[in-house]
Amino acid sequence: MENTTEFRSRIDMSELRDSLMRVRNEIHKVIVGQEQFLDHLLIALLSRGHVLIEGVPGIAKTLTAKLIAKTIDAGFSRIQFTPDLMPSDVIGTNVFNLSTSNFAFNKGPIFSNVILIDEINRAPAKTQAALFEVMEEFQVTVDGKTYPMEEPFWVLATQNPIEQEGTYRLPEAQLDRFFMKINVHYPSLDEEILLLNNKNEKGNTPEISEVGTILTPALIADFRELTSKIYVEPGLIRYIAQITDATRTSSALYLGASPRASVAVMTASKAAAAIKGRDFVTPEDIKEATVPVLAHRLILTPEKEMEGMKPEEIIPIIVESIEVPR
Repeated sequence: MENTTEFRSRIDMSELRDSLMRVRNEIHKVIVGQEQFLDHLLIALLSRGHVLIEGVPGIAKTLTAKLIAKTIDAGFSRIQFTPDLMPSDVIGTNVFNLSTSNFAFNKGPIFSNVILIDEINRAPAKTQAALFEVMEEFQVTVDGKTYPMEEPFWVLATQNPIEQEGTYRLPEAQLDRFFMKINVHYPSLDEEILLLNNKNEKGNTPEISEVGTILTPALIADFRELTSKIYVEPGLIRYIAQITDATRTSSALYLGASPRASVAVMTASKAAAAIKGRDFVTPEDIKEATVPVLAHRLILTPEKEMEGMKPEEIIPIIVESIEVPR
């Protein structure tokens, strides 16, 4: 966490900040670097938002997701998406019970607290669509009966942007269910040397066993409640609205951000402030939130796509074009 100057806080954020610092320290027992990746995961956790993690194979996307789940004293489920995976394999199905002569609902692996979906773009649209309701409404409906999910309910999904054979592109409606999309990059040379040295020293010790439990469901609920109370001054609320409105009029974008995206930016900004121990949002918090919250919700014009541009490159240009409130 970055150091902040002294300020008089209306809300005591010290327990939240210190607990999340301990989570980071636990994960860094295994993971080298990836500071921004971890920050964004913690922001999403505080924001009750699902995360799409994108990156090439071998850069610890899945491992990091498993490690952060290990720091939470709650249920964990991993689902490997494949082309033959059916919706019932994810959410469950009604099974006839011979002893009672009745149908009973057999819950699928989605019924857990932290759900890791590996290679979400491997499954066909029918299976991806099975996630719509549960990710948005935190419940599953089967044969007219609704089954609520236990809190916390947090979906972390990974996808590989390089290998496209045998994959199915996530539709815009599915992408919008994700609070954030985090792009994970290669480590620096120094980080990779440190990673190799650590691995060489530890030998075959299971990495997951090194990480301890820090957070409980009750503590997460308390931290989320604290985060929701963080102050956003009116000028910054207008600043967020101006940013999302500018995406709708940008000549580089075919589809801009929705009001849902505006709310997500504000929520993520509060969480970004919280993990730094502040009870108020700054313009820097908002800027930090814009790319991971907005990029996957925007569609470039065909001309910009032909030029090889990406939404991640357009958003900072839009943000810098808007005057920061003083």
